[in-house]
Amino acid sequence: MITNRYIRQEQLLEFGPRAQKKLQNAAVLVVGLGGLGIPVLQYLNAMGIGRLGLVDNDTVDLTNLHRQVLYNEADVEESKLSLCLTKLRAQNSQTVLDVHETYLNRENALDIIANYNMVVDASDNFPTRYLINDACVMLDKPFVYGALHGFEGQVSVFNYKNGPTYRCLFPVMPGKSEVPSCDENGVLGVLPGIVGNFQALEAVKAITEIGEVLSGQLLLYNGLNASIHKMRFPVNPKERAINALKDSYSVPCCTPDLEIDALKLPELLKSERNYNLIDVRNPNEFAEDHLEASDNIPLEKLNKEDLFLNADKVFLICQSGVRSLQARDILQKRFPEGTFINVGGGLNRIRASKLLV
Repeated sequence: MITNRYIRQEQLLEFGPRAQKKLQNAAVLVVGLGGLGIPVLQYLNAMGIGRLGLVDNDTVDLTNLHRQVLYNEADVEESKLSLCLTKLRAQNSQTVLDVHETYLNRENALDIIANYNMVVDASDNFPTRYLINDACVMLDKPFVYGALHGFEGQVSVFNYKNGPTYRCLFPVMPGKSEVPSCDENGVLGVLPGIVGNFQALEAVKAITEIGEVLSGQLLLYNGLNASIHKMRFPVNPKERAINALKDSYSVPCCTPDLEIDALKLPELLKSERNYNLIDVRNPNEFAEDHLEASDNIPLEKLNKEDLFLNADKVFLICQSGVRSLQARDILQKRFPEGTFINVGGGLNRIRASKLLV
């Protein structure tokens, strides 16, 4: 350790050299290198954490830059993992950095998480969150939770010293049509920084055993009025009895045969002679980027406008696959005899793979 590097926090009577040593000996896995993951990584790295694990397999998009402030314009389309690795090494050469260039999934979660004392969930989707929870319960590892919606954020620490798990608070994963879309609802750029810093603080408190950790408590932050509320929730013994991962961590969907992976769309369109491809994003998004074969009908107009669909199949696409799923449900009710297929992953998945459609 570099002499006097951490003197300003070691001078705190409640912290001191003993807590600093605990940080140095700790290994923390951060899942997701976006708006939440960046402040978590930067502060844990700066404060002297011993080892950090980085999990992501995404690239930087221009729409990330308003909130993912580690990246700049020159980084667009570059690997988030590679960029973070370079910048974190420059920030603190003493930290051991592990890279996992993958998305966390059922096959690798237990093996990856087993090597760390704690997980910080900086993901942006329910399947990953439930997978992290179940793996952490099985491995007896705490995990720090953070979530965003518009101007609001949530933070908690699950599975800490036999405390409540994520499933104690949210037992059942919501269905696809219940999942909010960041592409549609948005998030204020500064909010991930606030919530990510709360997560970093909770990780430090849990590692060093100072203060009161947010175990069994959900912190609710509202950025519009700067209010903070905390609600308590109990342990559900049934949710602590997990001894195996689920067969699948896909978001529940009642009609899986009416969805395709976005990467399969180009070949499928070549083989289909009679189809419509409808982009349900707003006109501004459509004007900025769209597939050549697509027509634009915004989601909010699907229930209002007269539609003339004379194709055997109608493919529905949006930015990430959330609004298009809602569109499929709307159209299926309006036209029960029609075949409406959601393009899972949407334009984000197609553009990340650099496929041309």
